Amino acid sequence: MNAHPLRRTAPRRFALALTASASALVLAACGVIEDVSGSASSASPHKGNDITVGLLLPDRDTRRFEKFDYPLFKKRVASLTDNKGKVLYANAEASSAKQSKQFEQMIADKVDVLLVDAVDAKAIASDVRKAKDAGIPVIAYDRLAEGPIDAYISHDNELVGEVQGRALVQALGKKAATSKIVMMNGSVADPNTARFKKGALSELEVKVIIAKQYDTPEWLPATAKANMKKAIDAIGLNNIAAVYSANDGMAGAVIEALKEAGVTKMPPVTGQDADLAAVQRVIAGEQYMTVYKSFLLEADNAAEMAVAKVQGKDIQFDALTRDRVDSPTQKNIPTMLVPVVALTKDNVKQTVIQDGVYTAKDICTAEYAADCAAIGLS
Repeated sequence: MNAHPLRRTAPRRFALALTASASALVLAACGVIEDVSGSASSASPHKGNDITVGLLLPDRDTRRFEKFDYPLFKKRVASLTDNKGKVLYANAEASSAKQSKQFEQMIADKVDVLLVDAVDAKAIASDVRKAKDAGIPVIAYDRLAEGPIDAYISHDNELVGEVQGRALVQALGKKAATSKIVMMNGSVADPNTARFKKGALSELEVKVIIAKQYDTPEWLPATAKANMKKAIDAIGLNNIAAVYSANDGMAGAVIEALKEAGVTKMPPVTGQDADLAAVQRVIAGEQYMTVYKSFLLEADNAAEMAVAKVQGKDIQFDALTRDRVDSPTQKNIPTMLVPVVALTKDNVKQTVIQDGVYTAKDICTAEYAADCAAIGLS
């Protein structure tokens, strides 16, 4: 974690307030952007709207990537380029070797810019160097990649862990100090894992008893479920007061393991990503919370960064990347951090429904109709 220190140019909470709309308003007010739609009149003479953007995402188990990130990103690139720009997309299906081949194919296809959410942040470095040698800028998406990247966009991942840890302590209340919890961390190959863990530990250490901790290679739910069964055997089902799960896929697996073990009252379980199944579990009281990270803001801003980089709109690109972060191989990387929200049954309407991620109909299927009615969601 110490190898990836985040240095902000403004206080933390202020930096988190930056959104795409705010950026556009500031630039427009300054007379920098005359046409934020990305029409031909605003395109760089070096690169017009007929551009090709490569997008490499890491897996399908994290449902947000296929359902939200890719389609949102593709739509925004189209809107910024008068429907002349195209997106070449590939999913690595949790294989760093497959992602490397996909990366090389993107270079061979001569994309104008490449965004990558690395399966293995360290392993991807050699491919990033190949892209740079070919004159293709690389933007790390959601996870910080090693190598000579041009920019990085993600959420404040340490804050994600803080939000999760704080939620567990609050759920445990006065019993927190004597409560045994299990920590189900993500993949060590994902640099975000260390950030989530550090943030969570800043809230959990001393305040609770961390009885067991597990890392989860490739974030696989099946591995998380197997580890949860080990934890139940080691600690005792009735002695587990809460479970820190770094994401929703693992949270679902943890809950399955607890049910199969015969739990009578589900302990608080955290998550991240606001998967539809996780939101439904939250409403049903099976999952205590999930961290909602605006897919729209991340995908839209990533698209704006990519197009601005290709079209030589340096002022717009700089306005979008006001933060700075270091990787083990590079210092002072231009960065945008997107805000996060703790989603509970109390704010479903104000988060995923208000943002158009899901409708009440999506969430309130027959199985969850009574739970939805109980919180006035229908």
